[in-house]
Amino acid sequence: MRCGGITAPASNNSLVVVELFTSEGCSSCPPADALLAKFAEHSPVGNAQVVALEEHVDYWDEQGWKDPFSSHNWTARQYAYAGVLGNGNPYTPQMVVDGSVEFSGGRAQQALQSITQAATRAKALVTLTQEAPGKPGTENFSVQVDQLTPSGKGGAAEVWLAITETGLHSSVTRGENAGHELRHAAIVRSMRKIGEAKPGRDISFTAETAMPLKSDWKRENLKAVAFVQEKNSLRILGAAEISLHP
Repeated sequence: MRCGGITAPASNNSLVVVELFTSEGCSSCPPADALLAKFAEHSPVGNAQVVALEEHVDYWDEQGWKDPFSSHNWTARQYAYAGVLGNGNPYTPQMVVDGSVEFSGGRAQQALQSITQAATRAKALVTLTQEAPGKPGTENFSVQVDQLTPSGKGGAAEVWLAITETGLHSSVTRGENAGHELRHAAIVRSMRKIGEAKPGRDISFTAETAMPLKSDWKRENLKAVAFVQEKNSLRILGAAEISLHP
């Protein structure tokens, strides 16, 4: 552990990144949201740890209910997966496991099988540390990625940092979920690329960066997630996750 910071455990080979593209305007999405939350809270298989990224798309926002957590950034990310994973058209709810396989987010058995397979693959070692506080409204982090194996077709390995928040919910008054109280897993509040890892080196990537935090985000429910993802294949090579300290 570094002075003033919290570091993700050094052994993170069992971390599996599970993304869910969802919307509060979609009536088939709440069960998938609940499934992702369950996987994140309780390991679905062995010692695997699910890193949940719930990403609310914006193409449902004109269908009667504007999702307060939606962003076009997540829609664009889903379109990128559609081009690589072969499903063609984005849809909700859609789960993507380690950037490698996609399926309908409500399919619990398929999700379990995909997470089980992903947990057996060797992962890049990613170290994520929350550093000493910086200027108000931001948090400082350092990210290190150990040696990567070069991948010809995968392209450059991009390093991403995200902030997620749990405990969020909405009382929906219009659209397909009108009259329902919806609760969510770890909603992605922000995500950005912080650099590229260089395969073949002992330390492929190291950097310090500041992430803005909005005042209405509840700090006790926030986590930071760092992950390495091939630019072309979108395969996630490794990840780390920490809860933010007070």
